[in-house]
Amino acid sequence: MHEMSIAAAVVDQVAEAAREAGADGVRAVRLQVGELAGVVPDALAFCFELACADTVVAGAELVTETVPARARCGGCDTEWAVGMPPDLTCPHCASGQVALLSGRELRILSAEWADHSAIVREG
Repeated sequence: MHEMSIAAAVVDQVAEAAREAGADGVRAVRLQVGELAGVVPDALAFCFELACADTVVAGAELVTETVPARARCGGCDTEWAVGMPPDLTCPHCASGQVALLSGRELRILSAEWADHSAIVREG
């Protein structure tokens, strides 16, 4: 289950940011997760709770935002929702010259400290 390694990495990064900010605790962590990232949201939430134990992040709410997978055809420039399972053939011209535009994201968007201030780490 790679969700545990993802959760541990998120907790480590948020805990480090909290220490740097002098925060006593973390209320919430917001993640962006692409639908093609191979992450099971319920498993990630469970692992996040375990990874938070005995850290400054303990008790924090994990908020995940799913990013739909989208692609663009290199032949005709059509854009479409890839879906699950992914359809990487252009629905307009049937070309396989496809660029994935979104859907693989896995990033920390922000963390809210216990005093309600927040650090935004987008990008």
